[in-house]
Amino acid sequence: MAERTLLIPSLLDAHYPLLRWAFASRQWDVVLLEGDWRELEHLGRRYVHNDLCTPFVLITGQVLHALRSGKYDPERTGVLVAQAGDACRGSCLIRLLRPILNKAGFSQVALLSLNVRRLERSAALPVGPGMLLRARAALFWGDALSAMAAQRRPRETVPGRTEDLRQRWLAVLGEDLRRGQNLSDGGILRRCREMAADFRAVPVTDRPLRKVGLTGDIYTKNCRLGNRDMVAYLEAHGCEVGLNGMSWYALYYLDTHLDVWPLPVRLGGRALGAWLDRTQRRMLEILQDAGFSALPPYRQLKEQARGLAPMSCALGAGWLMAAEMAGWVRCGYRRVLCCQSFGCLPGHICARGQYAALQRKLPGSLIVGVDFDPSTGEGTVASRVRMLLDTEI
Repeated sequence: MAERTLLIPSLLDAHYPLLRWAFASRQWDVVLLEGDWRELEHLGRRYVHNDLCTPFVLITGQVLHALRSGKYDPERTGVLVAQAGDACRGSCLIRLLRPILNKAGFSQVALLSLNVRRLERSAALPVGPGMLLRARAALFWGDALSAMAAQRRPRETVPGRTEDLRQRWLAVLGEDLRRGQNLSDGGILRRCREMAADFRAVPVTDRPLRKVGLTGDIYTKNCRLGNRDMVAYLEAHGCEVGLNGMSWYALYYLDTHLDVWPLPVRLGGRALGAWLDRTQRRMLEILQDAGFSALPPYRQLKEQARGLAPMSCALGAGWLMAAEMAGWVRCGYRRVLCCQSFGCLPGHICARGQYAALQRKLPGSLIVGVDFDPSTGEGTVASRVRMLLDTEI
């Protein structure tokens, strides 16, 4: 039994149920935090200034809700905070969250940082080879599982069949990660083939659906709390949602964000990127052979992005957001919804600043942005989505 409890606020809905096994150890028993976004926003706003972004408000709400529940001993509890380490205010999350916890009476709770840019080194979560191997497998399994589920669920003939299959595979893959099995290239790809065969066998109808590509910054794109369960909303309104996984962002990050490290570490990062790139290509081949759509591999997507966005813009998701928008349009998802946190300067510059130019370069496409903020009403969000769905293109 682990000595302490490690709370992880929601960030990656498709990946954290698997990544939890990379963070678990004899010291830490990992608990993924959930909740209703309305309740969490309300609680977070009691402690957070309204100049701060929605992700931080929700993270604060999740952590405080869990600690106030009485389920966890503050003396034996920690909170894991992922930090990108660039212009995002997420780089300051630990320094922002510490005084909030102190004020709320939880000064004993440890805050741990997960980052590769040497932030908060005194609070860094130790990273070892076992964690890296498990995280790599969880990265690609999460990508494959989310893509296949998203393309099967809106067309399934038996409601709930796809979700049941997804949950069954989460249990199988979680056991692999817990035991340290199937972590090699061959093991990862073998599991992807098995998943593809299972999801391909789910009975579906050929009813017409509007295809919508979902892009944006990491939190509001990949977390149902951050985007108010946007995938479920779109599927309920007759859409198939294209949502790419995290391997593209991981490769982008290794490609653009390791400049603060000494040369040997940067060279190691490039080698790691080449290794991940090979696995990503082979995973995507498996998905495409089974009839599932996906964005091109990272290197190809990067080449396609040249001329669409300034490649020097690498703050936050940077040029990758424009590349994803164009990639989904070229895959047949001509409507693109870009989810952003209101007030995120890198996101607004690199995404909103590109909409008009991208639509001119991609005839027949429609790109609409929606900003998420505690002050934004549900009607405002719904009206932006309806603008995307109801406009003829």
